[in-house]
Amino acid sequence: MDEIKIGFAPTRRNLFSAEAAIEYADLTRQKLTDLKINYIDIKDINSEGLIFDDFSVEKTAEKFRAAKVDGLFIANENFGTEYAVARLAKKLNVPVLLWGPKDECPASDGSRLRDTQCGLFAIGKVLRRFKVKFTYLQNCDIDTPQFERGLLDFIRVCNVVKTFRNTRILQVGPRPFDFWSVMVNEGELLEKFNIQLSPVPIGEISNEIKRVLAEEQEKVQYTVNWFSQNTDIQIDDKDLVMIAALKVALKNKVEYYGCNAGVIQCWTELQKEIGILPYASLSLLQNEGIPFTCETDIHGAISELLVEAANLGQDKAIFADVNCRHPENPNAELLQHLGVFAYSTSDAKPILPKRHFVFDYPGSVAFEAKKGEYTICRFDGDDGQYSLLMGTGNAVEGPYNQGTYLYLEFENLNRFEFKLVEGPYIHHVAAIRKNVIPILYEATKYIGIQPDFYDPIEEDVKAYLRGE
Repeated sequence: MDEIKIGFAPTRRNLFSAEAAIEYADLTRQKLTDLKINYIDIKDINSEGLIFDDFSVEKTAEKFRAAKVDGLFIANENFGTEYAVARLAKKLNVPVLLWGPKDECPASDGSRLRDTQCGLFAIGKVLRRFKVKFTYLQNCDIDTPQFERGLLDFIRVCNVVKTFRNTRILQVGPRPFDFWSVMVNEGELLEKFNIQLSPVPIGEISNEIKRVLAEEQEKVQYTVNWFSQNTDIQIDDKDLVMIAALKVALKNKVEYYGCNAGVIQCWTELQKEIGILPYASLSLLQNEGIPFTCETDIHGAISELLVEAANLGQDKAIFADVNCRHPENPNAELLQHLGVFAYSTSDAKPILPKRHFVFDYPGSVAFEAKKGEYTICRFDGDDGQYSLLMGTGNAVEGPYNQGTYLYLEFENLNRFEFKLVEGPYIHHVAAIRKNVIPILYEATKYIGIQPDFYDPIEEDVKAYLRGE
């Protein structure tokens, strides 16, 4: 949460009590401090530390730009100056949170000091006129659960938006020929969303592995030791060293090209080059906060970035094929892969098996993921239209499977199945063991994609965001 900077912009209007507005602005500041919010204040821009004219707008915009704020918090401490905060929001192009403290009881003579709620109605309208997307936090007292939850949720929304807008993906090799479903439009991702790809051939990774084995033995041995301590190793030592070297090589390339995620053509050329599957290496990168998907699924990597960012990286993702129906439970489905589940998601000690039933090479991972409620998401699109499929499922018991896997029970599996088949989605999904649907839903308005659900939960999500 420390990495998300919020620009704090309290506002007032001159027809109402400046003293009351200053008092409530200071109370808001104290609450932000108590909640350990990383915020940039404006007490230095004028004697009141409030926005109400063009001078305060310009000075605040200059300060917030210099600080590179990730979000703007407009606190309407009395009626507020709607055009001033709208101008500020327009200049910054970051997610906006709008809130004002509940008005106190009128004085004995019937007069009122602030009329905060009335001003919120005005600000909302003017933000719309300025084409500024914003998140509204209900008009409530500062010491309520609704305020705290709404503010902390907004931090998570800002993290999703910041992550999405700053995504660069290492692409190791082209997509496998047979996987037309993972085809993407690189130019469109850049033009629409500033999502950048850093494509490198598999040979570049092979050369980096050779260099790592010759020059970075310490990093390789550290990784070998990690596997020895945290997994049940059933493969030969030379294969384990190659898995460790691949992991180090991929991380080096991620850092060299300035990426925050990666994808790889996981079969079959890689096996000809280095003799292993990459999944054990990818799962460790996942564990370290670098989503790395198989089969060159770029949209899948974006999905992972979003679902992890929605919970500030506190829960690591699994990346799974949606494989087949549960043999007995009509609403349960197998999510499985050769690996690509972060090791921290395992319910028991992970295994590095000698072989896998699909590919006759070492380098896969085997474990069942932890039980619990999972958020599933898939970023995808075609015909120039992009959307984010969202929903939840609960892990249930099911037959043993090789690889990494879990069974999820859905409210109605048919709805999920039809969404994946009819698209624009495919059989790959990202998931974490946390319900972050409202965060993802709210973030879609800022990143310019359509929210989509496989269950009819949109009204429930909106109710949550209203503080209900």
